[in-house]
Amino acid sequence: MATARTPWWAWAWPTVAWAILLVTAFAGVNGFTSAVVAAVLMATVFAAVYHAEVIAHRTGEPFGTLVLAVAVTIIEVALIVSVMFSAPAENAALARDTVFAAVMIVCNGIVGICLLWGGARHYEQGFQVQGASSALAILAALATLTLIVPNYVTVVPGPQFSTAQLLFAGTVSLVLYGSFVFVQTVRHRDYFLPTERSDEEAHAPPPSNKTAAVSVGLLLASLVVIVGLAKALTPTLEKGIDWLGVPKAVAGIVIAALVLLPEGLAAVRAAGANRLQTSLNLALGSALATIGLTIPTVAVVSIALGQPLELGLGPKDQILLALTLLVSVVTLGTGRTAILQGIIHVVIFAVFLFFAVVP
Repeated sequence: MATARTPWWAWAWPTVAWAILLVTAFAGVNGFTSAVVAAVLMATVFAAVYHAEVIAHRTGEPFGTLVLAVAVTIIEVALIVSVMFSAPAENAALARDTVFAAVMIVCNGIVGICLLWGGARHYEQGFQVQGASSALAILAALATLTLIVPNYVTVVPGPQFSTAQLLFAGTVSLVLYGSFVFVQTVRHRDYFLPTERSDEEAHAPPPSNKTAAVSVGLLLASLVVIVGLAKALTPTLEKGIDWLGVPKAVAGIVIAALVLLPEGLAAVRAAGANRLQTSLNLALGSALATIGLTIPTVAVVSIALGQPLELGLGPKDQILLALTLLVSVVTLGTGRTAILQGIIHVVIFAVFLFFAVVP
């Protein structure tokens, strides 16, 4: 939870990041400095998510998790676009790989660890079925439209949409995500409120307006410098993947894992504090924002710059996505969870990682 005083690292890391960004703008990035840039980049991501959490705590649930999801999505889009700029033809599938990796990390990795950790500590945990069902329905529609349908259209050969189809898919994605946000924050806000409140949550006072305003400024500064550092690290990331000899899809996993790590830790902490509803809001909200906001943004960039954009998944990944959605519906269909569901999701996540490296 956010405290009344902003911790030193929450403003220090963005400051250091800006200094390093200025240095790299003149001196460039080599093998040694890339490690420093990567470390500062990750620390700044944590700082950005911290400030998003402060704003979230001030606005309250479920608006808070929405702030976190949007902040993480901005970082993700920035990383994708920066890598796409470096080699448009070679990275045509990066957006697809990153979005798919984010869905798998969220729905299997984060959700699985939350259920496993929460079940181990509290035996069983409860949540709002209506909220989880609404999120999963939107997620299934978005994932199918953007990651599977491109494989079966006939205007453009290959796993791509035509320009008109891409605009339509982006518009529909925004409509679906906007509808979910409306239901989450206005129409049926009670579907996403915690069924149980921990003592920590009940007694933690919200931050003051001044603290929240400071966090807004630092969050914006963090997001901008993250974009700059990510662009500086792009060549090093590509060289590392080539040196390891792993598929290029691993780059999408690295990007998704980087931006989702802080939010994932927040979700696990919430599950351990017996606030599973907050964990699911964070996790499912991130998955929805990843598709609903990332795909339209990348689509606009692709059309504006004339860069190729591959969205359709291969057969293996389609099966893993279908399995994930099916298991998620079963897991979140009763309103109660235990460690068994967590184990299942974690195993599916391990399968995803293994076949990403060894296809």
